[in-house]
Amino acid sequence: MKRLIVYLVLTFAITWALEFLVVKPIAAVEGYGKGIISQLVVAAVMFVPALCVLLTRLFTKEGFRNSQLRFNPGKGRIRYYIIAWLLPPLLLSLGAVVYFLIFPDRFDPGHTYVMQQNAELGVTMTPEQMKTTIIATLFAAVLMSPVLNAVTCFGEEWGWRGYMMPKLLGRMKFLPAVLIGGIVWGLWHAPLIALGHNYGTAYAGAPWTGIAMMCVFCIATGTLFTYWSAKTGNCWPAVIGHGAVNGFAGAPLYYIAENNHTLLGPAGTGLIGGSALLVAAITVIIIQARNCHAGPAQR
Repeated sequence: MKRLIVYLVLTFAITWALEFLVVKPIAAVEGYGKGIISQLVVAAVMFVPALCVLLTRLFTKEGFRNSQLRFNPGKGRIRYYIIAWLLPPLLLSLGAVVYFLIFPDRFDPGHTYVMQQNAELGVTMTPEQMKTTIIATLFAAVLMSPVLNAVTCFGEEWGWRGYMMPKLLGRMKFLPAVLIGGIVWGLWHAPLIALGHNYGTAYAGAPWTGIAMMCVFCIATGTLFTYWSAKTGNCWPAVIGHGAVNGFAGAPLYYIAENNHTLLGPAGTGLIGGSALLVAAITVIIIQARNCHAGPAQR
């Protein structure tokens, strides 16, 4: 447990220092996410968990045994890599459908709002061109997001699913482990959520309700990532799943009638937009409870 504490202290200290001392001042001048420098720093932050795994293993003389890096697609395990690749887009799509069924006035199959946003950037398309572009983009997101996002997502997942979760699972049952792990992961995002990441800043209770919603989202996705990684003995299904989620979570925004993305959705980071992820996570928790499964103990 001491090693886990060292890891978390390092990860939060370095991450929050970068976000408060670098990203926040830049965002105050040019707006969050609008400048290339702030975007690059935010991308670089995703590598901090992996960096801190290295530092922790070196500082505590833990070494690299049980590093969760060995790719193991043997018989009975390859399915978890495939599921990690294909299930997130399906779940995110189902969540978006639920959102638009509840709020049908916010659904725009003509992509009017997206076209207006593009026009402000100097990109003009006919409705037919926009539909074709969006379909091609979504298709590419399903096929390529885990590959295109693999490097940055590895930066996070070797830390969370490759280091933190095996240690938690070695000391407690699956449910408390994924709850604690999800909250930790969600709080790690707190400074960026406060700056407007995922939810903007114009919502009730900002930024605290946004941070709470991010914790819910991280519990749901973290449960799935943890389950897939535990079944294969490495962090690679989590890397794949994280890449798939990152590439597809914002896809429903192509169909939003106006700029009314909220804590509810339609993106997967919202409560309703992420409802199918939550159902899948609850299903996994029930399965694990029935199997009384726990990970191997680690010091």
